[in-house]
Amino acid sequence: MSRRHKAEKREINPDPKFGDLVVSKFMNAVMYDGKKSIAESIVYGAFDVVHEKTRQESVAIFHQALENIAPHVEVRSRRVGGATYQVPVDVRPERRQALAIRWLITAARNRNETTMVDRLSGELMDAANNRGSAVKKREDTHRMAEANRAFSHYRW
Repeated sequence: MSRRHKAEKREINPDPKFGDLVVSKFMNAVMYDGKKSIAESIVYGAFDVVHEKTRQESVAIFHQALENIAPHVEVRSRRVGGATYQVPVDVRPERRQALAIRWLITAARNRNETTMVDRLSGELMDAANNRGSAVKKREDTHRMAEANRAFSHYRW
């Protein structure tokens, strides 16, 4: 990793249907091999299914799901002397959002429904209701940080 300068952040355009930057980032994370139109149809299809099943605004449910998945603390490895400690650190807001998006997509891809639209919509509804494997991942991360709280004085 270069120490000369920080990489500049790319400007992302909001998505065309809702005008939301987070939905656009989520769509980019769903995308494989630059197939944006397919990722768009998957995300919008999942939002339509969520809207039909819950009768609520699908973007609001999406934001609620991301908030329920996003971790507040995580552990980072830190070498002190000859030992490696798992030190709990607070998570920056950009990283919180990126982790939540990544965990939501991974959990959706590991589900057993037939299409990605069904998987994603199911995982979104589960995460909005504080259940599902993405929320479990967040709880495991918090549990790990809590267990290693004794090493928090090694923060850098």
